[in-house]
Amino acid sequence: MLLSLLKILLFFAVVLLLALGAVHLSETGQMLRLEYGGTEIALTPVKALVALLVLMVTAWLIFKLLGLLLAVLRFLVGDETAINRHFARSREKRGYAAFGEGMLAVASGEGKLAQDKAAKAAKYLNQPHLTNLLAAQAAETAGDRTRAIEIYRDLLSDDRTRFVGIRGLMRQKLAEGETHKALLLAQKAYALKPRHKEVQDTLLELQTKEHDWKGARQTLKDKRAQGDLPKDVALRRDAVLALQEASDVLAHGNSISAREAAISAAKASPDLIPAAVLAARSYAAQKDYRNASRILEKTWSVRPHPDIAAAYAEIVPDEKPDTRLKRFDNLMRKNPDHGETRLLKAELLISCEDFPGARRALGDLAETHPNVRTLSIMAAIERGEGADDSVVRGWLTRALTASRGPQWVCDKCHNVMHEWAPVCDSCGGFDTLTWREPDNVRTTPSATGAEMLPLLVGAPKPAPAPEPVAPHPAPTDAVPDLTDPVVPHPPGPAEPEGPRPVRELDMPAVPPGIVPRESDYRRVDDPSATVTTPEPVKPAKAPVKPEAAEPLIITPAPARKPDAAAADQPARPISEAEPVMIRPDVEPSDGSDSDKDRTRP
Repeated sequence: MLLSLLKILLFFAVVLLLALGAVHLSETGQMLRLEYGGTEIALTPVKALVALLVLMVTAWLIFKLLGLLLAVLRFLVGDETAINRHFARSREKRGYAAFGEGMLAVASGEGKLAQDKAAKAAKYLNQPHLTNLLAAQAAETAGDRTRAIEIYRDLLSDDRTRFVGIRGLMRQKLAEGETHKALLLAQKAYALKPRHKEVQDTLLELQTKEHDWKGARQTLKDKRAQGDLPKDVALRRDAVLALQEASDVLAHGNSISAREAAISAAKASPDLIPAAVLAARSYAAQKDYRNASRILEKTWSVRPHPDIAAAYAEIVPDEKPDTRLKRFDNLMRKNPDHGETRLLKAELLISCEDFPGARRALGDLAETHPNVRTLSIMAAIERGEGADDSVVRGWLTRALTASRGPQWVCDKCHNVMHEWAPVCDSCGGFDTLTWREPDNVRTTPSATGAEMLPLLVGAPKPAPAPEPVAPHPAPTDAVPDLTDPVVPHPPGPAEPEGPRPVRELDMPAVPPGIVPRESDYRRVDDPSATVTTPEPVKPAKAPVKPEAAEPLIITPAPARKPDAAAADQPARPISEAEPVMIRPDVEPSDGSDSDKDRTRP
């Protein structure tokens, strides 16, 4: 408010001064006289002031016209002028507009439009470090990798865009699958900007894929020094890289460096099972069994694993089962309640033939966590305790469809690997393998029908009750117990030399669709599975014509009592208890007629 009042007062003061000056000049009687070439001009003060103003305006116009004329001359000569600057500003405006539209097209995925806008921006703008970058990104969006590589190579010539060009070429090589060239480009990009996180991660990933464990450890060390990784994660990954470096060194024959690297890896990450196993084997190779046992026991207390038990057994490979069980007590005491410890103890007790103790050590793992290992151990226990074969086969058939138990599973892509590796074979993830059961364990019945095998094997047979001693041996053709599983018939005794008896084979020689008679069965030399009882020859009776064809019925023939006359005759090769085939449309035979005398009605 006060400032506005001061401005108003100042304005009125200026107007008042100008008015007073004009009045003073008008009241002054003096004249301004100008004389030039005999001509005298007399001007009043007011006229003199107006003439001065007109002279000033005229001088300004003259200078402007002279400047315009000079600019036209410079324009004709080719120098930069205001006209050039005007057209340059216009071109720059249109170029930046095309550049912005091209960036929006790249962001929206319109590769063709982005390329057109990039070309227009390059035409209007004289800034290749910007327009070339837009053209490279537009070529990538459009899928023109050849054009993108050419532009990225042009960016290498400018210091401002060298890093961008190297990074772009690295991405193109990665897309083409050339990991070695991409690794070299990543190393150059990392040398230009060592704190770039994307380049660090890409370089570390490529170094692990190319098995450059030493370079990967250095990159990991830089990431940890810059604070990009937590301390525990950095130690774990460094232990993994040290383990792989030790494996490579050991493959080249340098056992001392390998042992030192493996020991450092096991100390850095006690739960890294392969590192503990490699370190223990290195100690054992140097006859240092104490340190080998100690490092395995420490890892077992953190994470039990079958490879640790195997390495623990390799320390003294030729010991007796009882001695081994006693030595393994030191290992099993480190984590006694773990399932792996119970399985290990059960296996050791089985080797000592202590099957009840193995059953107690296994507990209910076969029911709560049924897998191939637990079920196989249970089958071994049943076999050792003298259980029936059907019980053992029942456990083994359950193991056919059971889970394999814990395995090396990738936490990133859930790929299952047989052995531990620092990099997943499927997704390429680094240090993503975990010893656990896969998530996609099959629980539904399979199409092979293996789940029905326990039903076919059957339950264990009860102990048979004592039977009275029979005066005569049981017949050899007794009906078998069909509750037992069917097994191939063992070969019988060798037949005596000479012609074999002629027997009937249940293969009738009749056309299809015709019900066979007994006389239609062919006689062959080989014994048949279905044998009819030969009867004495009897005059044939008049056949009865059947009203309709009926199926063949097989009924067992009653056993006949032996008499004195039969006792003098040689033993018949076929048992009397074998079934006899009878047609319902033929009168029953009294035993005197023969199959040869029967005729078709």
